[in-house]
Amino acid sequence: MTSSPWSPRVRARRAALPVVLCAGLAAALTACGSDPDEGTNGVGKLSAPEIENKARTAADGADAVRLSGTLVSKGGSYRIDMRLKGSGGTGTVTSQKSTFGLLRVGEDLFLKADAGFWSHSESGGGASAAGKLDDKYVKVPSGDPAYQQLRGFTEKAVLLKGMLGLQGTLSKGDHSEVGSVRTVRIEAGKDGEGGTLDVALQGTPYPLRFERAGRAGVLELADWNKDFALAPPAKDATVDYGKQLPAT
Repeated sequence: MTSSPWSPRVRARRAALPVVLCAGLAAALTACGSDPDEGTNGVGKLSAPEIENKARTAADGADAVRLSGTLVSKGGSYRIDMRLKGSGGTGTVTSQKSTFGLLRVGEDLFLKADAGFWSHSESGGGASAAGKLDDKYVKVPSGDPAYQQLRGFTEKAVLLKGMLGLQGTLSKGDHSEVGSVRTVRIEAGKDGEGGTLDVALQGTPYPLRFERAGRAGVLELADWNKDFALAPPAKDATVDYGKQLPAT
């Protein structure tokens, strides 16, 4: 039996329809007008230069950080994974040909690599030295030309200053996420060609992800202010090669 269009049941359904539509419309409008910075540290409301300044201040004030990702330089690609703090650092650097570990404790710098790395030595004793140096911590003499270059990978301040440089006029980009942390992005130059930086919107506004200018690599920064053990290697795992390392 078909209900009359004037029956109480039909009239009730018709009356309820506008209420449902209005409620849905109100919810949609509320969602569209919601504040993307609600519940954050408020950094997303700042200008791009102010956000960059906040991120740099936070990074400089942190005692430790883990920096990992890729670097493209002079046609070569490198991957780094370093844990850094004021007194030193530890981690690995990987190129297309080899991987080596670095450990710095104060002024003492150690290099660790397999025999394949050392067998490419340009010095006459390179091949014979490879077996002796295989998987050992080799102390890098402070007077060796490689010391300052390798030490740079273990210097928190040096790495952050050199790798977090944005080139060009800054603008504020989209809100996003790095891992599970909400972020706001700042971009340098046209379409971010001068680099982009994602800054945490939760807690301290640390830089969490950096894409270098010219697409020259992407780095992630994590474990801010998380301390880690840093100690010289055991003597039986260390080789002192002398005043200069074999050239590789």
